[in-house]
Amino acid sequence: KGEPLVQIWKLKITEDGIMTAVFMAIRIITLVVISSLLTYTTSPNELTDGLERLMKPLKILKIDVHSISMTMTIIPTLIEEIDKIMSAQKSRGADMDSGGLIHRAKALVPVLIPLFISAFRRANELAYAMECRCYRGGDGRTKMKVMKFEARDYIALAAVIVFIALLISFNFIFKKVI
Repeated sequence: KGEPLVQIWKLKITEDGIMTAVFMAIRIITLVVISSLLTYTTSPNELTDGLERLMKPLKILKIDVHSISMTMTIIPTLIEEIDKIMSAQKSRGADMDSGGLIHRAKALVPVLIPLFISAFRRANELAYAMECRCYRGGDGRTKMKVMKFEARDYIALAAVIVFIALLISFNFIFKKVI
């Protein structure tokens, strides 16, 4: 929408389009920074316990919250495994960064096959270890460190609520301007 500032063939660049692009870039950068900050400063066990506690109200709907939170902690392990496999493939001379989209997709096949094999092996080992320890999870499970809300947690929660309110208000004001 709006009056085109620059027009190249069918591509029209408008002031509204530039504003939308800037806001989208800010949103994506904020998402990456906040998620990186969370994962770099919080251990996987703390993330699992926190996710489980946050999703506790879903138990009313008979959703297995514990299994979901356990699954979420496996994702960083898979990302680390992908990095190792890609480094190994690059050291063997695999070219994954150049070429077109189809060439790069074909270059990922040597990464995906070892990843699936490693993921299935790791899942089998984890299931075996959990079974040997009679792990059932969920109800009746005790925690080594019990999480409690402290003053700094309330301050952080208030800061997040204020930040989200600011984002919503900026979005609302931005929509009104356009």
